[in-house]
Amino acid sequence: MGNIKLGVTLFCYGTEYARFQYSFEDCVRQAAEAGATGYEIVGSQMVPSYPNVSDEFLGLVEACRVKYGIGPVGYGANNDKGMRHDRNLTDDEMLADAILDLKAANKLGCKVMRVQYMLSPAAFARLAPYAEMYDVRCGIEIHNPATPSSPEIQAYLDVIRQTGSKYLGFVPDFGFLSVAPNRPMWLKALEAGVKEEHLELAARCRREGLSQAEATEKVMAAGASPAIMTALSGMYGFVQFHDRKDLPALLQELRDIIPYSFEMHGKFHYIDDAGNEASIPYDEILPLVRDSDFDGYLICEYEDELYCGGTEFTRRQVAMEKRILGLE
Repeated sequence: MGNIKLGVTLFCYGTEYARFQYSFEDCVRQAAEAGATGYEIVGSQMVPSYPNVSDEFLGLVEACRVKYGIGPVGYGANNDKGMRHDRNLTDDEMLADAILDLKAANKLGCKVMRVQYMLSPAAFARLAPYAEMYDVRCGIEIHNPATPSSPEIQAYLDVIRQTGSKYLGFVPDFGFLSVAPNRPMWLKALEAGVKEEHLELAARCRREGLSQAEATEKVMAAGASPAIMTALSGMYGFVQFHDRKDLPALLQELRDIIPYSFEMHGKFHYIDDAGNEASIPYDEILPLVRDSDFDGYLICEYEDELYCGGTEFTRRQVAMEKRILGLE
């Protein structure tokens, strides 16, 4: 049996934070009230002195820990290859940037750092001794549209096996297990005047394996409003989905990657009033994780494509996880 701890990324409250409705402390308080026992902090979003952590900010983090009973357990690194206008950063520069993030994670007391795929496999391999020195496990995020079996993810798995480092692994994001269209994009398309029949046609094209160009041609020939393009592009991009018949194979991919996983991201886009995620089958995902040997945090992550704020949906997500895992 696994040892699943429930956490929240403060990114869930990014809309409220960006609108100055919440301070950093408010975000921590909301995470605690939602039922989290730890939180992820995305350094570039909420650390004022990023990429460094000032003593002043560390004091605020510790004061919140005392006041609300939770502290940072995961650190979201930036890994931005496009920081320069004239060229991409080199592997050496990306590695140096990742080491700065490791220092920040260590200072905050985080034991896991989420690393993005822009850090190449070669640079990821070179990160191992620094991760060991700072005692922070580094996990490459497996994010939709990639799955654990994708060639780019398999390249990182090769590095993990070749280095033998226990400090290199993965952070699977459950978005790759989506089996239905993104609900917020669907709703926004309807509000923009797109007919539901055209959205259903677009989804059918995606399920049948048509290319994005072929799907575009087909829905436009059917008379769809041009406003459908955002939703259709999403179906082929970072919020794409699979046919439900492919779910058993995808769940097996998750099962295969669990021994290398330090943390998991419980992605959610829309939680209905009954407490169900509209596109990600949590009733089938969470029992698999519960019955595995996974020992770590399941971090709730809300994208807020509706720009309505994450407070209520995050509460619903944590409640759903507790219900399915029998933690109520």
